[in-house]
Amino acid sequence: MEIYFTPHTNQDIRFIADAMLGKLARWMRFLGFDTLYYSDISDKKLIKLAREQNRIILTRDTRLIKIKVIKDFLLIKANDSFKQLVEVINKLNLKQFNLFSRCVKCNGLLARIIDKTEITNHVPEFVFLNFNVFLKCGDCGKIYWEGTHPKKFREKLSEILK
Repeated sequence: MEIYFTPHTNQDIRFIADAMLGKLARWMRFLGFDTLYYSDISDKKLIKLAREQNRIILTRDTRLIKIKVIKDFLLIKANDSFKQLVEVINKLNLKQFNLFSRCVKCNGLLARIIDKTEITNHVPEFVFLNFNVFLKCGDCGKIYWEGTHPKKFREKLSEILK
């Protein structure tokens, strides 16, 4: 199965998710959005990073949005992480995604591995023998391949966005 990439378009929208939204941050990264997330970040540091890096704050914290210096934020109401993702997509009218371009673990950029022999000892043997397209995070080194999760996610997302 081939991995499909869409060209960079409105990917200059950048986010930072508060400590309550780790799963949402992973989904946003899966879609290709530059999304910072730190599980132990203070409100002060979150606001500072958002302002310095021109990021939209994704939060469930109603107290946080009352702080006067915050200008760009999105208050997330859903509890389920996939519903939170749909909420962000709908509220910001996001239409273009760059799937598989960011590491869901660390937010680093992914690059295609041209010669799969360089990852022989870094993936399970079954994966190495049965897949040909691999991506590697330039920051943390995590390796990705097209398994069943991306396909199911793409199908679910297509249904919702129709």
